[in-house]
Amino acid sequence: MLKDEVDLISEAKLVLAFNWTGEYTKPGPRLYPHQWSWDSALIAIGYSHYDQESATRELTHLFDAQWNNGLLPQIVFNPHFGRYFPGIDFWHAYESPNAPTQVRTSGIVQPPVHATAVLRVYERAKDDLGARTFLEYVFPKLVAWHNYLYRERDPEDEGLVYIRHPWESGMDNSPMWDSIMERLQLRPTQIPKYRRADTHFVATEDRPLDSAYDRFAYLVHLFAERDYDETRIREDCPFRVQDVLFNALLCQADKDLAQIARALGEDGAFFEERAERTAHAMNEKLWDEEHSIYLDFDLVAQRLIYVYVAPNFVPLFAGIPDEERAGCMVSALENAGFGLSDESITPVPGYDRYGFAFFPTRYWRGPVWININWFLALGLDRYGYEDHARRLRKTYFFTTFRNVAEEPVARKGRPLGPRKTSHRASKGAHADEMGDRRHLVKSLYSIVPARAAMG
Repeated sequence: MLKDEVDLISEAKLVLAFNWTGEYTKPGPRLYPHQWSWDSALIAIGYSHYDQESATRELTHLFDAQWNNGLLPQIVFNPHFGRYFPGIDFWHAYESPNAPTQVRTSGIVQPPVHATAVLRVYERAKDDLGARTFLEYVFPKLVAWHNYLYRERDPEDEGLVYIRHPWESGMDNSPMWDSIMERLQLRPTQIPKYRRADTHFVATEDRPLDSAYDRFAYLVHLFAERDYDETRIREDCPFRVQDVLFNALLCQADKDLAQIARALGEDGAFFEERAERTAHAMNEKLWDEEHSIYLDFDLVAQRLIYVYVAPNFVPLFAGIPDEERAGCMVSALENAGFGLSDESITPVPGYDRYGFAFFPTRYWRGPVWININWFLALGLDRYGYEDHARRLRKTYFFTTFRNVAEEPVARKGRPLGPRKTSHRASKGAHADEMGDRRHLVKSLYSIVPARAAMG
């Protein structure tokens, strides 16, 4: 193994250790002091390569905060870090009869990568008995989590679940939400009072606009007013979207849940069949033939959202497109504004760089997000595009990890956002899935997956 590679993995481990609280890993040391749902799932994959105990404790702490209706909250709050927006008293999630009483949480969710994480933690475990005990604990909770999504977020039984807040997508200020945010014409009295936490840590030109946060806060207030009752929220929530990334990850997670079931001697066929139903629904409803990409669907306006973003290629990760469509998607990644064949940029920008709303430094409007590149690299491998997968690994493995910042700019490769972020560090630890397989897999497989790559 090259010295740079060893140093990189060591740095990734140090970042994770620096952010470890004893119960979970902070996504960032200052801006993100609490536990975030999909961050923890991806961090656990990183730990699974070298620290089974931390991986299982990370996920156990998260699932201990699960609601009794199956909702897995986006944030589990640490009471020692009170100065954060939106905090406990802004969410009022504890007023829901479904919320846990022993901890405080937010009242929304994040992308469902947890079964995928659990399976990887189990498969890499050195302590077989401990791994089995962990699997027995978490399996019914994963079942409840997925059942919640299909029961409460797919009322028409289409096989596609919806999100009800931009934060649930993991892509807070994506241009995909612009048309929805624009139709939310809020009066001053409708905007809750709040104070942003990111203004002290993130440059003005990098972070979402205040007008976006006004709408984010409005939606949280709407949920709280309805006591987080999904039926009541559904009646007039102005943001309900069948999101490609969310559904693709759920599809793969159900496949992984089937494997977990079989490891415990249970029948996994139901979960596989449900995953296939979701894949079929995505192919039928969300595929855009003209641009060779899957598109989100706005349930309120009853139309596709014609905005082209890198996360909407993640169905490759879940094996959703057939070979022909996969080839078309790769061609779009090469020849549209995503730079997969352009040596002058760092691929893949989070949003088409020729798009109307492209902004090179503003979170999901242009910068590269390593979690998305990680999913894309695995998806490209799945369909045999190993050279492209290798390039994605090379670009973020050797540029992003050196800085362990939140996201790099596509054009210049410099890091943006907070430093020492765990989501990116965990990718440095995922070396077996991130390096050139011919040179790195054997030497790195047993060491780590760092989530330095994940956003």
